Amino acid sequence: MDLGLEGKVFLVTAASSGLGLATAHELVGEGAKVVLVARRAEVLEQLADELGAAVLAGDLADADLPQRAVDLAVGHYGRIDGAFVSVGGPPKGTVLDTTDEQWADAFGSVFMPAVRVARALFAANPQGRAGLVLSSSAKSPLAQMAPSNGLRPGLAMLVKQLADEVGPAGGRAFGVLPGSIGTDRMTYLLGQAPDPAAAKAATEAGIPLRRMGDPAEFGRIAAFLLSDAASYVTGCLVPVDGGAMRAL
Repeated sequence: MDLGLEGKVFLVTAASSGLGLATAHELVGEGAKVVLVARRAEVLEQLADELGAAVLAGDLADADLPQRAVDLAVGHYGRIDGAFVSVGGPPKGTVLDTTDEQWADAFGSVFMPAVRVARALFAANPQGRAGLVLSSSAKSPLAQMAPSNGLRPGLAMLVKQLADEVGPAGGRAFGVLPGSIGTDRMTYLLGQAPDPAAAKAATEAGIPLRRMGDPAEFGRIAAFLLSDAASYVTGCLVPVDGGAMRAL
């Protein structure tokens, strides 16, 4: 299948590792150009050579960074076709024990970056496509993950509204709901358990495929959804979780 990605340009955030990096690899493998955004400048410098990418080091919680990233794409490549927005997840916590400061920090680091990237992308290209990395918590709560449970459903609803707003001009928006993917963050979360090995086994036991996903498996789905081959897919939430989600 020709995905129609040759020569197209995509902004990918949280791109120094995990789901963002996996998606960038798949996009480049299909002939696209990428602008990588992440906090670790030294890693980005290596990826610039490896992927032939333009890079921008910074924290997406900074209000001006999304616009700077889109400007870099247009200035460096002469165009921007889409953005794939992944951010670091908020810390674990309960509803009652999470402080006001932690809620505010989570909103600033998880919710607003997606809004700002979308705003900058569609101002530069009304026919762009925006993919938001959410979580299964957009549909079903995760234990001890109150900030994620509070913010992800709101972003999922914004995907729906954004699709309504940009659709008449040919723009698209979608969310991807990763389940248990073997990223550094997943390793960190499992490592917080008293017995990490037992926690990993219990996690995999709850997945119909009985294993955690590989980041490349996620990246292939993300690249497809960003591609011309998915030109009639918008306003939806796509789980990539090995069948773990029980909600419709």
